[in-house]
Amino acid sequence: MRLYFNFFVMHLKVAMQYKISFMLTTLGQFLVSFNVFLGVLFLLQRFHEVKGYGFSEVVLCYATVLMAYSIAEMFMRGFDMFASTISNFEFDRMLLRPRSCIFQVVSGKMEFTRIGRILQALVMFAYGITKSEVHWDLWKVVTLLLMIVGGSVVFGCLFLIYASICFFTIEGLEFMNVLTDGAREYGKYPIDVYGKGVLRFCTYLVPYALFQYYPFLYLIGKADQWWYMLLPLLGCIFLFPCYLLWRFGIRHYKSTGS
Repeated sequence: MRLYFNFFVMHLKVAMQYKISFMLTTLGQFLVSFNVFLGVLFLLQRFHEVKGYGFSEVVLCYATVLMAYSIAEMFMRGFDMFASTISNFEFDRMLLRPRSCIFQVVSGKMEFTRIGRILQALVMFAYGITKSEVHWDLWKVVTLLLMIVGGSVVFGCLFLIYASICFFTIEGLEFMNVLTDGAREYGKYPIDVYGKGVLRFCTYLVPYALFQYYPFLYLIGKADQWWYMLLPLLGCIFLFPCYLLWRFGIRHYKSTGS
């Protein structure tokens, strides 16, 4: 952890070398997310609710997904850019170093400008928590925290899958953006809005629903099953098949040359 903290400080100092650029990029990230928030606002001003979910509930749901995605992208950015790591022969050097490849990829790139999205998520949390009719207690707070942690792990796993596929394709596959950036966009509504087929996919294949939908039902009082709050931890099990895919990719890795 000490070595990772040293990398964290180093990347932060690099980002602060161009403070105006950093601030403008962070502001741009904030405004992009704010436009999505306005889209939800205008829609629900016209229709008042979406499948029984009011505006404050949708905002709370979207804030959770946006926060989880932003944290994952900030600290797992190296996997999202892994195609260039392979094509630039950097991965060959990683294999020769004593530290694990995952540690080197994670510590090699951190995207602090995603703080803009995190700030937007905090603004939406402030609105959703104060305006929703959730009766907050310790367990509801724990549920919300587990949703964010579980979501960050799931999104991080998807970045890991993307990097693992690059071992075989060299270049990244754009369809993975449907599962990462796309999930951030359609995750602004509870998943059951999109139908039972999508809900099954997001429960059993890519476990978005385990951190976004089921614990959210418990959070807002639409489900009495207390164990829904623990489902984000179950979603973290998704890490194991993703890690196995990563190991499988390393065993079949062939250098692109130099």
